[in-house]
Amino acid sequence: MRIPSIAVLLLLVPGWASAHDTWLLPERFRVGKGEGLGFSLSSGMDFPAPESAVAADRLLTRSVRLAGQTQSLTPGKAGKALPLLGAAPAEGIAAVWVATRPRTLTLTPEQVDEYLAEIGAADTVGPVWKKSGQKKWTETYAKLAKTFVRVGEAGDGSWAEPVGLGLELVPEADPTRLRVGDALTLRLLLEGRPLGDFAVGAAPALPGKPRLLRTDAQGKVSLRLDQAGPWMVRVTRIVPSPGKPAEWDSAFTTLTVDVLAR
Repeated sequence: MRIPSIAVLLLLVPGWASAHDTWLLPERFRVGKGEGLGFSLSSGMDFPAPESAVAADRLLTRSVRLAGQTQSLTPGKAGKALPLLGAAPAEGIAAVWVATRPRTLTLTPEQVDEYLAEIGAADTVGPVWKKSGQKKWTETYAKLAKTFVRVGEAGDGSWAEPVGLGLELVPEADPTRLRVGDALTLRLLLEGRPLGDFAVGAAPALPGKPRLLRTDAQGKVSLRLDQAGPWMVRVTRIVPSPGKPAEWDSAFTTLTVDVLAR
């Protein structure tokens, strides 16, 4: 899913090693108590088509929280996606999340010019980059991904509780009850605090069209769901790396939900 940026700090790197969005997609968004939980963790440009798996040894966190208990997911054999398996011993809303270890990429000046032009940051980040006089762009990034699964029919309000990701999207209503025509309202949190006036991208599965929104002063954003099936919401935040001229730190975070037909 390519979403052009309109914010200085919202960057999606096109075409290079970690350019892709990374998402966590359940095998089923609704399961019965006692059934297994299965997820695929993948990266790609066209959600939800997987292109490459995230290696299991890159994961710092691979967790599921259900009925007040948190367990680790078990990785399987990766193909284009990394399978992650868990259990559903109780009813409720399972919050599931992963976080990767930081990784660093470098770009040439020519690639940086293309990169910044594509994301609309040529006049903002571009001058800072050019003023540095550096001959290569260095960016250290981490990927964060989150989703929800309804277990049984006895829902709970745990979906409203952050799981503790550094950059996190938190729903304002039960994310497992969404239908076409509903509005999905989310809070964007940076280290647990609302991040206002910030760009948020969203897209349904192809052939749906992506769109770009902004959070309000309270960090909230509302998205009208006009297509059934899986949706991905994404945010990327990039900031200068402290004490390292022309180096950048970034975090990519995604949230997937399922939308039922009306």
